[in-house]
Amino acid sequence: MSESAGRPSDPRADDSHSHGIGCAEVIAEVWTLLDGECTPEAKERLRQHLEACPGCFQHYGIEERLKALIATKCTGEKAPEGLKERLRLEIRRTTIIRGGE
Repeated sequence: MSESAGRPSDPRADDSHSHGIGCAEVIAEVWTLLDGECTPEAKERLRQHLEACPGCFQHYGIEERLKALIATKCTGEKAPEGLKERLRLEIRRTTIIRGGE
């Protein structure tokens, strides 16, 4: 991760890292790594990049903490029926709007 004026640059904009994988790809694959859904080869490439790139490593850490927080706060709870219905309605409305564009 390059630094400019003391600030880390956006990891999604920097694809110049070695290890055969760029920052944009790492950011896109973070959840497959966290969920254990990537191949051993992909896991190793991601791990190597994360070790070499502080910005991507920081992003990975944030996503890891978010996943842990969701797991802690949402275990066993079910959404109220009214909320589910509002979400279904909003999804249908969004799908209709996008389909009509």
